[in-house]
Amino acid sequence: MERMSEENRLGDYLRARRDLVTPADMGLPAHGVRRVPGLRREEVALLAGISSDYYLRLEQGRDRNPSAQVLDALARVFRLDDTATAYLHQLAAPRPRARRRTRRPSVPPATAQLLESIGLPAFVTDRALDVIAVNPLASALVPGVRVGENRLRSFFLDPAERALHADWDRTAAQCVAVFRRRLGSDADDPRVVRLVGELSLASAEFRRVWARHDVRPVVDKPIRMNHPQVGGLSLTLSKLDVDGPDGLMLAAYHAAPGTEDAERLALLASLTTGPARRPADAPGARTVHGSPGAR
Repeated sequence: MERMSEENRLGDYLRARRDLVTPADMGLPAHGVRRVPGLRREEVALLAGISSDYYLRLEQGRDRNPSAQVLDALARVFRLDDTATAYLHQLAAPRPRARRRTRRPSVPPATAQLLESIGLPAFVTDRALDVIAVNPLASALVPGVRVGENRLRSFFLDPAERALHADWDRTAAQCVAVFRRRLGSDADDPRVVRLVGELSLASAEFRRVWARHDVRPVVDKPIRMNHPQVGGLSLTLSKLDVDGPDGLMLAAYHAAPGTEDAERLALLASLTTGPARRPADAPGARTVHGSPGAR
């Protein structure tokens, strides 16, 4: 089981990406028996224009200060996009780490007000994808979106979440890739280490996806659902960073106006009743469902 730690995250990433590139991808012959699923170390070194010994030191963590030129060359070999290339550079030169905050993150008042008035299923997560605020329509659409729940844990361990999402494999993989990118150099957060350990033990699918080391930008993606009350839905999930030091993100589901999806979402909204209540903007505050503050 892979741990998220400071030990050798650059080397872990290089090994994972090397396994995903085949000789055929790079126009190399693939003669003889190969003991690795992707490129050999010496093939990576040859294609990147560096020595095999130097590349070995990078993977083993014996050299942690490669130049930008070397990193860019490796990114070309591994066929990384701009987001993954930036992540590779970040692993090689992590940001200076601020003193770890022990307080729970709080939702800014303006964001809490937006969550109440937006008229769409919406929720707020912290950097570890713990839900810290949610409106009633979001919980009606996705019951697993509750204050104190973690979106990764729900995706991989809750059978109801899997049944709800028609494209569960793609959606879960996207969630993991966004999670990795948002963590950046905060990957050693004890909460994150515990979460990854728990999911790695409990879910073979999570272990497989996590081992790929994919990182992806936060983009608007269509989400197909089989909702028990209103039937099939194809919604866009848009995610916006919330200003502040806590790495919060607001996510909202929406449908194109005038479509059947929009009509079904409106039907679900009409079925969702309850008095207006504010999201959890501080430890112990109540959410729209009267749940306790984030764990």
